[in-house]
Amino acid sequence: MKLVFATNNPNKLKEIQHILGDQVELLGLTDIGCTEEIPETAPTLEGNALQKAMYVYEKFGFDCFADDTGLEIEALDGEPGVYSARYAGGAKDAEANMTKVLEKLQNEENRKACFKTAIAIVIGGKKTLMNGEVQGTILAEKRGAEGFGYDPIFQPEGYELSFAEMDLSEKNKISHRARAVQKLVAFLNR
Repeated sequence: MKLVFATNNPNKLKEIQHILGDQVELLGLTDIGCTEEIPETAPTLEGNALQKAMYVYEKFGFDCFADDTGLEIEALDGEPGVYSARYAGGAKDAEANMTKVLEKLQNEENRKACFKTAIAIVIGGKKTLMNGEVQGTILAEKRGAEGFGYDPIFQPEGYELSFAEMDLSEKNKISHRARAVQKLVAFLNR
């Protein structure tokens, strides 16, 4: 089966292909010649994921899935949430985003957070949504060099390591994206 994952992020593509294995030939946006910025204007993660998947399906004619991920921090009333990628500005700079979170939480004892991923898949025009989430804590400083985004400051519940200190196999067993993708795999195998 050939399926487009609506992303230009090679880390995400690698992570998802690792989970899906060889049952699906996964293509990224560059593989189908999509070079434009796909709109993400919905107020929810689910809305953004659906907007991206439908864009690819309607404009390029490929069955497609898209995700949107948000980090919700309890002490920040759910911020950065749907704005996680561009929390510190439109440049989508992960370092700047982490710095902003750490500064806002500097004197905060409550560091509870939840990573959420919404996936929308469009096959033959039929839309399906699925979600995954993982509870955790925002660390006081960055730890680890693996992963991407907020991984160096997020420690999943029940673990001593940040996501950025885990190898890909370990992270893919418990991450928000892995949990959503497991639902995607079950959907594709039904």
